[in-house]
Amino acid sequence: MSVEKGLAGIVVAQTELSFIDGQEGVLIYRGYPIEELAGRASFEEVAYLLWYGLLPNRSQLDQFVQQLKAEQTLPGPLLEVMRYYPRSTHPMAVLRTAVSTLGMLDEEADTTDEAANRRKALRLMAKMPTIIAAWERIRNDREPIPPHEELGHAANYLYMLTGQAPDEAATRAVETYLILLAEHGMNASTFACRVAVSTLADIYSAVVAGIGTLKGPLHGGANERAMQMLLEIGSPERAEAYVLDLLARKERVMGMGHRVYKTQDPRARILKGLAARMSDRRWYDIALEVERVFLREMVGKRLYPNVDFYSAPVLYAAGVPIDLFTPTFAISRVVGWTAHILEQYADNRLIRPRAEYVGPKGLKWVPIEAR
Repeated sequence: MSVEKGLAGIVVAQTELSFIDGQEGVLIYRGYPIEELAGRASFEEVAYLLWYGLLPNRSQLDQFVQQLKAEQTLPGPLLEVMRYYPRSTHPMAVLRTAVSTLGMLDEEADTTDEAANRRKALRLMAKMPTIIAAWERIRNDREPIPPHEELGHAANYLYMLTGQAPDEAATRAVETYLILLAEHGMNASTFACRVAVSTLADIYSAVVAGIGTLKGPLHGGANERAMQMLLEIGSPERAEAYVLDLLARKERVMGMGHRVYKTQDPRARILKGLAARMSDRRWYDIALEVERVFLREMVGKRLYPNVDFYSAPVLYAAGVPIDLFTPTFAISRVVGWTAHILEQYADNRLIRPRAEYVGPKGLKWVPIEAR
C-alpha cells in the first residue's frame, strides 16, 4: 500500500472547471487563462462561466444579474438569530453557522435535482456577501444595510459594509480579487465539499464543510496572517530583520510558498500589480521588501509569494477589515465550490479513501481490576 500524506499528487476526480500547471504558473478557468478574465470580466460573468461553461452574452448576463439581485436579501429569522451571536465570534464562524441556518430556512434544501441545486447555488452566491456585511454592522452595534439594487456584486459588498458607495479603484480591486479566487482545482475546501455531496448530502451541508475547511490558517486564513505580519513590520526598513528572524526560528513567512505552484502563483502576479496601483502603497512597499529578502534567503528552493501574500495589501487598501479577509475569500470561492458540487452530483461516486493501519495487533483483554 502506497501512502501519500495529504493526498499529495493523488488525482481523485476529472473536472472541466479549471486547469493548473504548477510548474509553469498557469491557471485556466473553463479554457480561459486567468489573465484573460482578471481586469476585464465582471465577477458575475466568471460565475456564469464556471456554472454554465461559457461566458454569457448581454441578455444572459442581464437575466443572471437580475436573478442574483433578487436573492441578496437575508431572511428575517436569520438576521434575528445573528443578533444573538457573541460579538467576539470570528466572521468565518458566523458565516459557517449562518449558511447552515439558510439551509434550514430553504424549502428546497433537500431537493437535489439539477435545477434546484442551481437555484440554491445562486442563493448562496447572492446571500454570502450580505451575511458578512450584516455581521460587520451587527458586531459594531449598527443596523445592517440592505443590498443596493444598482450596484454590482463587488461594489454592493463594499457598500453594505459601510453604507458608502465605494470608489472605482476599491471596487475593481475587490472584483479582481473575487475573480482570481473563484476556483482553484481540488484544493482542501473544494475537496471537502465534494466529499460531502458524494454522500448525496444537500448543497448547504457541503458549503458548510467548505467554509469550515477554508477557515484554517493553512488555507483561507493565511491572508489574515499575512496582513498581520505586514502590520507588525510597520515599515519597509524593518522587513529584512523581521524576515531573517522568522527564518532563523524556522517559522513560516505567511503568504510564501504553495503546495501546487513551484514558480510564481499567477494570481499573485496580478494582485502584485494591483497592489502597486492602490492609493495606499505603504503595505505594498513593505510586502515588496519582504518578498525581496525571502527570495534572496530561499534561493533555489522554488518558494514564491502565493495569492494570500499580495491579496492582503489589496484588500486592506480597499477598506476590508482584516478578519473579513477569509470570509471575502469564501464570497469568491463559493462559486467554485458550487460548480464542483454540481459536477460531483452529475457523475457521483461515494468518495471513500482508505487508511493504512500502523497500530498494534493481537492485544488481549485485561479485566479492569488487573489494569
